[in-house]
Amino acid sequence: MRTSTRIAGALTGLALTLGGAALAAPTARADIPACTRMAELAGATASDAVTAACGRGVVGDTQGCVTGLTGAGVAGGAATGACRQAAHEPR
Repeated sequence: MRTSTRIAGALTGLALTLGGAALAAPTARADIPACTRMAELAGATASDAVTAACGRGVVGDTQGCVTGLTGAGVAGGAATGACRQAAHEPR
């Protein structure tokens, strides 16, 4: 077997191995419980609407999160803080 074929095969195997490890690695979990706790402290009752709104904050839809939380009874500033909390990794 030629050296160039061996090198190409080894590099391909390495790329597939590293790519598979990257896909299998756990992603950083965002903090929905912290968001819902903050929303509850601000006056909202625990509900599916609050959890769904915090879920939107997790994926980066801060405006959708704030809109959902204000619709559930959380004041604007508190809703913004809760949505920012949703995007952070739990501590």
